[in-house]
Amino acid sequence: MIVLEKKRVRGFERVTGYEDAKLPFRSTKGSAGYDCYVYTKEPVTIAPHETHVFPTGIKAYFPEDEVLFGFIRSSIGIKRHCALANAVFVIDSDFYNNPTDEGHILVGITNFGNEPVTIDAGERVCQFVFSKYLKVDNDNATGTRSGGYGSTGRK
Repeated sequence: MIVLEKKRVRGFERVTGYEDAKLPFRSTKGSAGYDCYVYTKEPVTIAPHETHVFPTGIKAYFPEDEVLFGFIRSSIGIKRHCALANAVFVIDSDFYNNPTDEGHILVGITNFGNEPVTIDAGERVCQFVFSKYLKVDNDNATGTRSGGYGSTGRK
């Protein structure tokens, strides 16, 4: 009997050096988002009106015509007055295994409240949603990614 290997389409992997990082998961069958954990060994306190960038220890792979969006979890945003530093983050398909940082997804959280907020080690802070996207008729993008965060569009 021949067993065919299932083709990988989209998913999450651990980044080198983060072998114990928790992979994102969906809590219910109806969830669109995959809850993502921060990778910290100790709690981190974010002072009012400050931002902290957390490693996740993970990267994501998915088809070229898709994007991975990151959104704050409502328990962090509504209850604790925090937001993602860039509101919503966009991970492009070519971010995966880029030459600079292997596609390691980092999460910046800003405390917009007036009291310090503590993020516990391994806490779920955001959720990832995969989505298809469309291109215009005369799209002529030919560039290739040369690094990690902020590396597209460099001249």
